[in-house]
Amino acid sequence: MSTPAALPKTAEIRLAHSPDSDDAFMFYALATGKVRLPGVKFNHVLSDIESLNQAARNEVYDVTAISFYAYPFVADKYVLLDCGASFGEGYGPIVVAGHPIKKTDLAGRKIAIPGKLTTSYLALKLFEPNVETVTMPFDKILEAVQFKEVEAGLLIHEGQLLFSQMGLHRVVDLGQWWQESTGLPLPLGANAIRRKLGPELGRQIARVIRESVSYALEHRESALNYALQFARDMDPVLADKFVGMYVNRWTLDYGEEGRRAVRELLARGAAIGMLPPSVPIEFLSSNDGATPSHAAQNL
Repeated sequence: MSTPAALPKTAEIRLAHSPDSDDAFMFYALATGKVRLPGVKFNHVLSDIESLNQAARNEVYDVTAISFYAYPFVADKYVLLDCGASFGEGYGPIVVAGHPIKKTDLAGRKIAIPGKLTTSYLALKLFEPNVETVTMPFDKILEAVQFKEVEAGLLIHEGQLLFSQMGLHRVVDLGQWWQESTGLPLPLGANAIRRKLGPELGRQIARVIRESVSYALEHRESALNYALQFARDMDPVLADKFVGMYVNRWTLDYGEEGRRAVRELLARGAAIGMLPPSVPIEFLSSNDGATPSHAAQNL
């Protein structure tokens, strides 16, 4: 009697992303089994983006959301996927204050930021290098500005749509400033995968993430209903607006313009000394047979 063949072992992949409505929307199909990758079980881990940036330095997760600014610091361990990114097209992180401040008067101000590896911090320093910053959890910044613990705050995630309800004033929209300066969208967050998993599995994971994003866009109502549980009591209309801001054509594929925007952002970061001057930035395509694309050898 022959011995039955052993069943193939299921690979467990730790996939980390932020507990925000746009990420929940993006990963809805994957988290609920609407799309699957045979032979792979995804264990979803939710954490704020700055914690994920720091965790990437220790290669904690197999697939992780990461700030574009943080990526060069972990490029030896991770490669960027060509899908699942967040770009701000004429909008992005916003600096707000408790009273009107001209955007040309930010120098010397004390500003709360959500982390020193976030792209929002890099964009702020590109806009105005001479600011004093204090780091705090992103969801505490609105209250810190409201109660005058800081002069201004740098808002990411849903706070970008909520500040006016708290009587706060917009100082500058860094995504708008970036587009006016460069003509490009502002690259904010990406998905990256451990190099040790290899390009074949990497492409398969990139493909299923793209399928998850496509499924959500095609089944918007059910995906949004799922995402609302992560929207921190946000009004459904505002949550829908926020998801629409950051899950869009750029999320499905950077395209050449998106890659050019990444190169420009990181080159400008290097020019002001916030990044090393030469870092290989690679994108792993989900297309079959593709190899990592070297977007920039020298920044």
